[in-house]
Amino acid sequence: MAGLDLGADVVDLAAALCDIPSESGRETALADEIERSLRAQPHLTVERDGDAIVARTNAGRPRRVAIAGHIDTVPIKDNVPSRRAEVDGVDTLVGRGSVDMKGGVAVQLALAASLVEPTADVTWILYDHEEVDAASNGLGRLARQRPELLAADFAVLCEPTDAVVEGGCNGTLRVRLRYHGVRAHSARPWAGRNAIHAAAPALAALADWTPEDVEVDGLVYRESLNAVGIAGGVAGNVIPDLAEVTVNYRFAPSRSGRQAVERVRALFPDAELVVDDLAEGARPGLDAPLAQEFLAAVGAPARPKHGWTDVARFSALGIPAVNYGPGDPQRAHTDDEAVAVEQIRACERGLRAWLTS
Repeated sequence: MAGLDLGADVVDLAAALCDIPSESGRETALADEIERSLRAQPHLTVERDGDAIVARTNAGRPRRVAIAGHIDTVPIKDNVPSRRAEVDGVDTLVGRGSVDMKGGVAVQLALAASLVEPTADVTWILYDHEEVDAASNGLGRLARQRPELLAADFAVLCEPTDAVVEGGCNGTLRVRLRYHGVRAHSARPWAGRNAIHAAAPALAALADWTPEDVEVDGLVYRESLNAVGIAGGVAGNVIPDLAEVTVNYRFAPSRSGRQAVERVRALFPDAELVVDDLAEGARPGLDAPLAQEFLAAVGAPARPKHGWTDVARFSALGIPAVNYGPGDPQRAHTDDEAVAVEQIRACERGLRAWLTS
């Protein structure tokens, strides 16, 4: 393996990162290369936790910022090694991870090596296991076991955002609405109570529910409430005694997870409610002075993040955080995953301007 040249052109560095396979659970080879290249920088102190690498400047600045990105990808599908191509007249880097999120990681590494004296001390975080279950997430592991490594006044997560700033993120709640009935022979349904029929009003309410816009700190988040699964039935001649409707609620960061649960419970008071998954949202934090400086320096507009991202992990630690990185998130995980070269360069310029202004 030739290794990573952090002094190379940032797009070439992104291609080199894409060419080192790092599917979730198999990040070690790439983590080794990242660790080696960062330890070669005398202005950085480097620590490793599993396959997560944390590199820090220690210039005694009064403020510290954290800039984070995950190094794993979803499975490869004939899209490694990477290649340069013109797509619809746009110079692009094509390959697994180019969008999610090795373009952003390349920006991190290029700046980590070249910014010897940034105007704020910087913690560069490259972490593992983002594309799998939340319990395995490398940033979550650091937050639980080494929170001191994440300490900062402001954080940027280099998730793909089309090179614009996305503040905070919605929270996400997944519950099962359980409806109980009484079994009976289907030839004598009056002897029982049909649990599937009991769920019909909930399905009707979900179908009629209109997405709601909620303004939080100047950004408008859109909430959504949808049935994403349904289960029930015993046999073709049995009135079912149990039906379950799985519901996903994407809630604005002005609500806590507890408030989100209580809202869903109030909407469906006749159901037994079982919480299967809950992740708090993150307020945009754009009123923080560092956030205002960041927006001015990168020159990119701010919009809300409707999905959930790891900015919520920083928010839980009391650190305002935004998403900012190259790539169209709708192209993440696709077989033809590709990022516009200019977006990689734009994010590199934007973060450099912020960290040197």
